[in-house]
Order: sequence, then C-alpha cells, then structure tokens
Amino acid sequence: MPHLFDPLPLRGLTLANRIVVSPMCQYSSVDGFANDWHFVHLGSRAVGGAALVFTEANAVTADGRISPEDLGIWKDEHVAELHRIVGFVHKAGARAGTQLAHAGRKGSTKRPWSGQGRVDLPEGWKPVAPTDEPFADNYPIPHALTIDEIGGVVKAFGDAARRALDAGFDVVEIHGAHGYLVHEFLSPLSNHRTDAYGGTFDNRARFCLEVVDTVRRVWPDSRPLFMRISCTDWVEGGWDLDQAVELARRLKSHGVDLVDCSSGGNVATASVAIGPGYQVPFAERIRRETGVATGAVGLITTSSQADEIVSSGRADCVFLARELLRDPCWPLRAARELGHLVPWPPQYLRAAPPGSQSR
Repeated sequence: MPHLFDPLPLRGLTLANRIVVSPMCQYSSVDGFANDWHFVHLGSRAVGGAALVFTEANAVTADGRISPEDLGIWKDEHVAELHRIVGFVHKAGARAGTQLAHAGRKGSTKRPWSGQGRVDLPEGWKPVAPTDEPFADNYPIPHALTIDEIGGVVKAFGDAARRALDAGFDVVEIHGAHGYLVHEFLSPLSNHRTDAYGGTFDNRARFCLEVVDTVRRVWPDSRPLFMRISCTDWVEGGWDLDQAVELARRLKSHGVDLVDCSSGGNVATASVAIGPGYQVPFAERIRRETGVATGAVGLITTSSQADEIVSSGRADCVFLARELLRDPCWPLRAARELGHLVPWPPQYLRAAPPGSQSR
C-alpha cells in the first residue's frame, strides 16, 4: 500500500504526495475578488509542502456566496487575481485547486467574527434553495428555485469551471456538502419538492449530477474532478451513508475522480459525534464499495494518523484544514517525523534535514 508521501496519480495529473489543503473560507474578499490575503494564505501552504492547495469555496454566482466577503468566480474579471495565485502555487512546487460552490439557503449571512444571522440589506440578498424553508430561525427565508432557475445555476457551474481553467487551476472540486445548495437538493430533510428534482433518490440526485455533467464537459479529460459530499446529516431520516455510497457510485460513472468525504451542515440541531478522524470511516466505505478514490477530512492532526489512513487503504489522501492554519509547514514536519526526505524550498534549505534537496 502507498504511504503519505507516495505520489498520487489522477488522470493526467500526479500529486507529489497525499496531503491536500482543504478549502477554508477566509471571509476576506470584496465583490468576490481574491487579494493579497488569499495570495499569502494559499502560497504559504504551497511553500509548506502540501501537494494540492485548494482555494476556499469559490461562489459560482453572486447570490451563491455564504457571506458578502466570500471568494467568487462568477465573472471573468475574477480570473486575473486567481491566475496570479495559481502561478505562485505552481512555482512553489504544488498543484492548485478551486472549489466551485453555491451556498443555497445558507447564503447572505454574516462572516463568523461578525456574529450569526442574516446580513442586513442592501449588502445582503435573498438566497435561493430547493424550497422556501430557512436553515434556522436566524437565517433568511430563501426563494424556492423554479425549473428554469435551476438550469441557470447549473449553467453557472459550467461557466465557473471555464474560468477556473482560464485561471490555470489543475483540479476543480464541486461543493456538495455542509448544507449548501447541492446538499440541500440531496437531503430529504431540505428538499420537499414534488417535481423532477424532489422526492425519490433519483430526483434528489438530479441537480447534483447535472452540475457534475456540466462541469465535466468544460473541464479537460486530462484534469481531475473532485466532489465534496456530506456523507450523513447525522439525523435519523436524513441523508445517510447508504445514500452517499450510491451517489458516489454514480459520481464515478459521471467522471468524478475523487470523493472528498465530509459530513453534516444541513441540520442546525444535528448532534455530531466528533473525535479524531471521525469521518474517515465514510471515506473507507465509499472507497471499498465503489472503487472511486476518496479523501478523508476532519480532525486529522498528526503525521502518524495521516500516514495510517493512507497506508491502510482507508483513503487515497488526507485533506487538512485547521492543522494547516496552525502550521503551514506541517507536511515538511510530517515528512521528517515519518523518515521521508522530500524537496524543500531552496530559501528554507538551511532548516531542512541533512540530505534534503531543493525543489
């Protein structure tokens, strides 16, 4: 079995190791534009040795943002700053990815350090969703999408994928987790439609698969397509792992190369059994039963833990978030702890283990 620092081939791309910087919202954009904060945040993780560096959730429409400070890719003008960041990530020896997202009914909310709840108009907007039920009492009431409007959102994902290609990204990931729009369609707890997009599993999965097909038509065959899903709502009668396995099977047949296995986010009152590596069993089962590559995410903090997940075949790679906020050079430290020599930035070689080579 491979270990944490073995390469990971995916279509025409080979990642240098199995460590991925998970998408992490920074709530630092103006009108969706990337800026120096994003450049430094993402560039430093590339310098630190991660194989693949994802931007935060990148909104495909203006009303698809979580907050007014979210990153956006809904207009061509957003491409230039993203291209600048991608160029530096590549120079630092990593691959660059972006997560295409629509917040659905959880949009138009305040960034975390500004409190919770709706953004006051005119800065805020009316979010959209499968139905007109809000996420929670302090969230805005969404507009229920019409069939034509659903088609418009699907098209927006395809247009965003084209912009991601123009920006030079190596990987795109569709965000289908955490109670955002794709997840809202998937879960019977948030999708009470009675038309072709609601009711049965096939109908609830329709929007998701239409988005995947639209993105895959734009995204080159040589480049991998990921999808993040919530594998359970953590609520009885909601979206669960059995349905996630079936969805992953279909995602594979529609051209998705890796399923990024997260959970929760769709029910405000859900009780989540959090602990070290608590979502790894989701990645393990989906990988085993569908044959699609998976990524494990969630309270993965130590080098030995990450290496065990990969070397035991429980997932093909690990997505790290908070631990990489604490230590952008976690991959370089993990390699040293596990006894692997990996390339270092030449500017940092004076701190590298003996025998290390520059990138």
